[in-house]
Amino acid sequence: MRVLFRCDPALIDHLPRPVPARQSLPDWLKTMPRHAVSDMHGEAVRTVKHCPPFVDAMSHGFTIPLPCDVMVEQGQMTWHWDLPGLAAQHHPKSPISFHHPAQVEGTPLWSPDQVIVKFNSFWTVELPDKFSLFAMHPANRADLPFRLLSGLVDADRFHDVGILFPAVWLDPDFSGTLPRGTPIAQCIPVQREAFSLDYAPMTKAETAQYDETAQKLLTQSGVYRKDFRAARSGGGTAVEDSAEG
Repeated sequence: MRVLFRCDPALIDHLPRPVPARQSLPDWLKTMPRHAVSDMHGEAVRTVKHCPPFVDAMSHGFTIPLPCDVMVEQGQMTWHWDLPGLAAQHHPKSPISFHHPAQVEGTPLWSPDQVIVKFNSFWTVELPDKFSLFAMHPANRADLPFRLLSGLVDADRFHDVGILFPAVWLDPDFSGTLPRGTPIAQCIPVQREAFSLDYAPMTKAETAQYDETAQKLLTQSGVYRKDFRAARSGGGTAVEDSAEG
């Protein structure tokens, strides 16, 4: 699938580019141990680094990067970013703007002092016909001080301007720098197509297959990865390889 990113011509050499999500895996995943001691089990157990669905979720689609360093101190956000003159008159010039808390009133996200940031996009995203863009918080990234609000955009039609990414700022005590390149959104192209929900009891053969597979999962390691996981294009063949970088 071809995903087309465009930016203001003055910014083409200034912006970090969206990248496959597997290139945005955090350092903690790369350096975490493969095994950890479980007091409950009385032995070493495999960590999520061994879990293909966990890592594949983090590696799926592509990520949108923060375009410049953003400094946060005592609740104030600042940035120093010398932009050239832009060709588009109505193009954003700051990496972050803000939503009023009232815009989420009536949802579990609301509180009178809740900060809702809006990550401005400096790239437009065009998808093939009949595809929409599902934007979500980077998978399993509870370490980030914000939580992106999920959204679905018909990016086969809406691609003249950049998509904005609103997020709840979770950590009021955060002090430090969100560095340029921090993944602010994980995006996954999804095809718009109707689906039906069907229900049926397992046949005798399917019940036997259930027990056979369940037994293998209980007694062997790496069953899903070796027997069921589909190969990923453009990356390593093993989940552990992706996690270790």
